Amino acid sequence: MSSSRQFWQRRRAQRRLPRLRSANVAHGEPKPTGIIGFKAGMMQLTAIDDSESPTKQREVNRAVTVIEIPKMEVYGIRLYKRDSISGYIESAGEILAPEVAQRAGVKNTHKSKKADSVNADGYDDVSLLAVAFPKTTNTQQNHVQRFEIKVSGKDAKSKMEFCSTMLGKELKAEEVFKAGQYVDVVSISKGHGWQGVIKRFGVQRQDHKASQKIRHVGTLGAYGQAKIMYTVPQAGQMGFHYRTEKNKRILKISGASDASAVNKKSGFKNYGIVRGNFIVIDGSIPGPSHRLVRIKGSMSSMSSAAVKEPKIGQIIK
Repeated sequence: MSSSRQFWQRRRAQRRLPRLRSANVAHGEPKPTGIIGFKAGMMQLTAIDDSESPTKQREVNRAVTVIEIPKMEVYGIRLYKRDSISGYIESAGEILAPEVAQRAGVKNTHKSKKADSVNADGYDDVSLLAVAFPKTTNTQQNHVQRFEIKVSGKDAKSKMEFCSTMLGKELKAEEVFKAGQYVDVVSISKGHGWQGVIKRFGVQRQDHKASQKIRHVGTLGAYGQAKIMYTVPQAGQMGFHYRTEKNKRILKISGASDASAVNKKSGFKNYGIVRGNFIVIDGSIPGPSHRLVRIKGSMSSMSSAAVKEPKIGQIIK
């Protein structure tokens, strides 16, 4: 069995906050493109199938994932300029909200600028700097999570005007996404540590008389070449990788007052009771409970489709 290059390389993630390499900024009106949350667990609910599948307009059972959303605030604006030599966009300064930045553990640096002295015409891109407070959830994490959010818009001037209105204010999930919208979920898969080829790639066990080895790969490749190809299964890190689940539909966005609708009597396994705002996403997402996940607008054509609010029936706990 050869190694799939689809998930290459199989190395351990560098940090628990997933990185984003792209964002859907094609929308006309300025708007944040993502938020973060914590995976609580999975459950079932009934919903009316509004797709074009054979079960159209029928009540179906759906396996869904509940993500608890912490309190988030915008503590700054990051400004970008394009380098005239390399052509790359580089950070050119930040505008901070002092009170929120202090709660986020951010100090003023030499790059900090005052909002009154910034002219948006001199910059090529603008993004938001946000901070999440896990203490508002049941995730049992205490340290704050700082992250950057790309902003959609036509040009830097319109983005700057929008970001100025968001500076120092709370960022809510309802302001970013709607029920029925398709999103991409970026998370880190469940870690299994260092594993051999049997568990890592499903290689068949050898006969005990073959080469005095059983849980071992049979060959390291062709005899003539002086190297081992990446396609040869070998032992190594398994799990705790960056993974992106594309086109996951949001079925429900609600606040803490409606948390009793999804909470089981004993709470979610290995997580407990959802106390704050939450999002219900159709299907599964990578990682165990308590895992930090990033939700962003879908990069495919699903994002441009008309948003149809799903009809949810009974929630099966």
